Amino acid sequence: MNFDEFSKLYPSVTAGLRGLTAAMKTAGLDPVLTEIIKIRASQLNGCAFCTSFHLNAARRLGVAQAKLDLLATWRDSGAFSHREQAALAWTERLTALAHTHLTEAERTDAARAFPGEEFAQLCTAIATINAWNRIAAGLGFPPPG
Repeated sequence: MNFDEFSKLYPSVTAGLRGLTAAMKTAGLDPVLTEIIKIRASQLNGCAFCTSFHLNAARRLGVAQAKLDLLATWRDSGAFSHREQAALAWTERLTALAHTHLTEAERTDAARAFPGEEFAQLCTAIATINAWNRIAAGLGFPPPG
C-alpha cells in the first residue's frame, strides 16, 4: 500500500495526523529542529517513507547535507547544538519507550532544555512522527520519489 491509497481508505486518520502536524508548525518549535527529530525517530523505527520525506523537508529548510549525514551518529559528530542534542536524546528515549520506563531524571533533563510549553510541543512532535512511522512502515509505504 502507498500513502495515497491509505489516505483514500482512511481520510479521517490522515486528516487527524496532518492536524497534529499543522498544530506543531504553528506552536513555535523550530522547524529545523522538528525535522531533525522526525528524521531520527524515522531512522530508529526503520521507516523508509518518513525518513526520505523528512530528509527532503530538512533540505528544503536549508539543513546542510553534512549535518544530515551525521544524524545517526549525532552524539559523536560535534555537528549538533546542545539544544539539538537534548531534543535528539529525548526523541530516542520516547521512541524506545517500550524497552524501559522513563526516569524522572530523564524527564527533568529534557524539560530543562525545553522549558514550559516547548516541552509539550517536543513530546507531541515526537509522538506524531512515531504514529506516522508505525502506519507507513507497517503498511510498507514506498519512499516518496
